[in-house]
Amino acid sequence: MKRTRQTGPKEPQAVDRHVGTRLREKRHELGMTQETLGNALGVTFQQVQKYERGTNRISAGRLFEIANLFEVEVSYFFEGLPRGSKHRKGA
Repeated sequence: MKRTRQTGPKEPQAVDRHVGTRLREKRHELGMTQETLGNALGVTFQQVQKYERGTNRISAGRLFEIANLFEVEVSYFFEGLPRGSKHRKGA
């Protein structure tokens, strides 16, 4: 029986890292600190760091809130992500 490697709970998936990278890029583009973004979202700057690294996933509701704050479409965070692939860690 062939076993496939599964991502553990502490290993961010590639899609989470990609979304986090897009979040960080846009935040920098707007000249916003992690603390400022955290305050706007009601979370700590450490939580923003975890979002940006992909360590903590961003919920759909939170992503929608961030998109509105940044004045971009939610799809902005997924731009450049390969479609139709099993986009997991190491892929």
